[in-house]
Amino acid sequence: MTAEAATLTQRLLEEVSWDQKEIMILGKRVLQPRLVAYEADAPELYYTYSRQQLRPETWHPVVAEIKAKVEQLTSQTYNSCLLNLYRNGRDTMAWHSDNEPLYGSEPVIASVSFGASRDFILRHNEERERRLSFPLGGGSVLVMGGRTQDFWVHCVPKRARCIEPRINLTFRKIVKAEDPV
Repeated sequence: MTAEAATLTQRLLEEVSWDQKEIMILGKRVLQPRLVAYEADAPELYYTYSRQQLRPETWHPVVAEIKAKVEQLTSQTYNSCLLNLYRNGRDTMAWHSDNEPLYGSEPVIASVSFGASRDFILRHNEERERRLSFPLGGGSVLVMGGRTQDFWVHCVPKRARCIEPRINLTFRKIVKAEDPV
């Protein structure tokens, strides 16, 4: 998707309804260190993390277009997408895995990045010194599948020299819908 990445990045920056959520970290309410949006096939496909339940918006035309391309590329179908906007290198994503029951036992997650390149780092759960680092940006696609979420955690660390925004779309398939809270 690199040929059209700049145009898609600009449209996503301008047209998506970005939000900065409050989350709980070590018992304290803090603003999440990035902006988010959440879209899905149906209004009942809620997604909860950090004690925040996200209610999906309908597919933005640009996100729907990217989703179709990713489905063709990966031979998978997805019914939800968490959109993350890292405004600059100070915005971050802490170590975590996407092992929520709503995605099933071996979820396939397609991560599409636009804008500034940022490091996406995987760390093995048991062999913590074992790490893989991928610089993602400009239309790159990373797919995690199988038992990745069982054995690895991942993060997007701070990068002080990064002054440009990065947008990441994580396409997932919800197989067991959550109840609304």
